Amino acid sequence: MNDRKKPPTAKKIALLGILAGLGLVAFLLESLIPIPFLPGAKLGFANIFSMLAMLWYGLPEALAVVLVRTLLGSLFAGNVSMLLYSLTAGVVSACVSRLLLFALPHVSFLCISVAGAVVHNLVQLLVYCGLTGTMLLFVYSPYLCLMGMGAGVVIGLVVTGTIKALPARVFARQSLPKEENK
Repeated sequence: MNDRKKPPTAKKIALLGILAGLGLVAFLLESLIPIPFLPGAKLGFANIFSMLAMLWYGLPEALAVVLVRTLLGSLFAGNVSMLLYSLTAGVVSACVSRLLLFALPHVSFLCISVAGAVVHNLVQLLVYCGLTGTMLLFVYSPYLCLMGMGAGVVIGLVVTGTIKALPARVFARQSLPKEENK
């Protein structure tokens, strides 16, 4: 508990900067990839880096990565409406993922990723419906959930592979369950 009151180390700040930068690059690249039959949908590869920040450091750090990559991504892409949808969904998705990790410590990162992706898509849909005042777009939700499940599986596999491939000593503090640190 006392480590939360210490100022962040330069190593931690640098690693979070790298995660935010990689997330920004993924955010911008995937906005260039059109998804057939689902206009406006993205694969969500930028969420890999937010999830890694959460697993290695915790929720505040993951939210910082989400905030930085979404703010900068919206500015670089020149799409301010992207900020509202992506930031809201990213924050809610990260919070739900952390809650699931806390409540269900033995659940796999793959399941957490799928749940986070589905929540992300549904929150974006809710924000859109709230802004437009129409609930008609909810017919789109089954497709968004299926897309989120697929993307969540891919992201979960990448995160699991990354966690296993990188040595634990690289990171200042690990918030992973004991079994996952081996």
